[in-house]
Amino acid sequence: MASPLSPLGFGRLCGLRGKLLRRYDHRPLVACLSGLYGCRWRRWERSRMRPGDCCCDKLEGASFALLVAAFCLTFVFLFFWGQAENDYNDFDWFNFGNLGFWFPWSVVLLVIAAGFFTYVTVLVLLAVCLLSEGQKLYLHWSHKIGILVSLTFSVVATAVLSDLWSKEWTTLLLSFQVTAPYLHLGGVLLVTALAWPIAFYFFRMKGRGRRGLILGVYLSVLSALYLVPLGLYSPCIKEDGTLGPAPTLIGHRGAPMLAPENTLMSFEKAVEAGSDGLETDVTISSHCSVDGIPFLMHDHTLRRTTNVHRAFPNRTDTPAAMFTWAELESLNAGAWFLSLDPFGTAGSLGAADRLQAAQQTVCSLQAFLQLAARTDRRVIFDLYRPPKGHPFRDSWIQRTLEVVQNESSIRSSQVLWLPSDQRSLVQDLDPELQQTSGTRLPLEELQSSGIVTLNLHYSAMSPRLTSEYASVNITTNLYVVSQPWLFSLAWCSGVHSVTTNAPQLLASLSSPLFLMSPDEYDLMWILTDLLSLVLIFTIFIFHWWRERRLTSCPSGVTPKNGTYSQFSTELHLPVRCSGPMTSCSPGHSLPGDSSTTSARQQAPSPPSSK
Repeated sequence: MASPLSPLGFGRLCGLRGKLLRRYDHRPLVACLSGLYGCRWRRWERSRMRPGDCCCDKLEGASFALLVAAFCLTFVFLFFWGQAENDYNDFDWFNFGNLGFWFPWSVVLLVIAAGFFTYVTVLVLLAVCLLSEGQKLYLHWSHKIGILVSLTFSVVATAVLSDLWSKEWTTLLLSFQVTAPYLHLGGVLLVTALAWPIAFYFFRMKGRGRRGLILGVYLSVLSALYLVPLGLYSPCIKEDGTLGPAPTLIGHRGAPMLAPENTLMSFEKAVEAGSDGLETDVTISSHCSVDGIPFLMHDHTLRRTTNVHRAFPNRTDTPAAMFTWAELESLNAGAWFLSLDPFGTAGSLGAADRLQAAQQTVCSLQAFLQLAARTDRRVIFDLYRPPKGHPFRDSWIQRTLEVVQNESSIRSSQVLWLPSDQRSLVQDLDPELQQTSGTRLPLEELQSSGIVTLNLHYSAMSPRLTSEYASVNITTNLYVVSQPWLFSLAWCSGVHSVTTNAPQLLASLSSPLFLMSPDEYDLMWILTDLLSLVLIFTIFIFHWWRERRLTSCPSGVTPKNGTYSQFSTELHLPVRCSGPMTSCSPGHSLPGDSSTTSARQQAPSPPSSK
């Protein structure tokens, strides 16, 4: 036969119930929160809500809504620009071309966006904590200005980048294919944490309309988050054993993070880093006493990657193809890399590498092909047609083929021939060249043109199309892929090779990031949703029980010394509990509870009878 509950144990249960029914005023915490959020450091400046009260007036409600909007927009922009890191170098050089000077605009923009997001996030956390403490919201005017500035920056920056760099939205969509499972996890955790203040106010509100609105919005967001995984697709969620080999690496202008781009040193570094191929851009010099020399240069002028402004100050905007080879050989093509440090990596070079980089010159196509032949690397290059008035304006294809066939020892099968001009002529002159298309065309047209490789921007990534091309022996190369997450996505999509600025980084990846099996992912999101649902249900039940009990025992605040202030009721809780924790009656103290004694000492003495 079970022994009855001892008086001490029964008293402890009643004491626990009483503590749950009390509301605590964390004075130091509330003072700090109110001071940071509204600059209300004095106690008389703060106001606590009573049951049925709104958390703020209309102006403060609008300010809070603006704060939430600023949080969402700053997060969207920060996430958008953070995922665009793969193209920061292009963005900075784009601004260099327009402004005429180098500055790391991409990093500065990222830092500003992170600063605004951090500022707005702190304000949101302060507001949620104040609401959880039952305090009315009051946002200081300086914070209201800060929110407007953050909101304006996010909107303007997003609009400008969407106009100038609209393809980055495609990058954002691609990033969802690898980050969506983890964004879903973070979103569920955030909405679960919001259950406490939402339940707190839901059961204290009197109007059914407001209660229904709040609960409806919350449950709609929660349901949408719970069901997101059902429509989620990621190529990195694969069955075990179905992952193909890693894409081979092609150094984009060599290894431009380790050496000046399009120089022999850069291509040597790419080979050392594990690149299987080398990519570059070719144009032809203007001849003087000898034939035009094909050389490596990405830009149409020499201003960015040489010291032409010092050697030929009056010709800084002259097309690179209009210089003779003798003039080009006299230029320095490496010092700019050390002074501008476009990738922030020049400082990691040793003394010998820095000296070698500072002495680099313009590289000829012949020297580039000889390096590839010596190291048995494939090559791919864009070929620029010389401007009008150039002696090789109409014979630039033939001149380049002469270098490939007669002036270097590279095998034609090592060359991925990308130029689409006069392709039929090129195939007739050298049928062993690997014909490569920079445009996605129908399979029939690609096969009829003898295309064996597609060279596409990474935004065209598609597992389905990659598989279709592979079925007819057409490989896919994507450019420019430098971030590990983007390389992982290309790997999971079955891409055969990628052109990259960071071969030294991607070569170290042994498996794709974010790779998981469907069973592992199902287990992750189902457990997350179930745990969240249980926690939210428990929080709402607790607040329902608590508010129901407090309604039957109206309470007021009785300040006491110490960190916490206890809320004593008109019935002087803790009280005598009749029955097994079912009802309360005043006048009986619990064992070991001193609050009743204090309450009795504070209560007025009854008048004496005469």
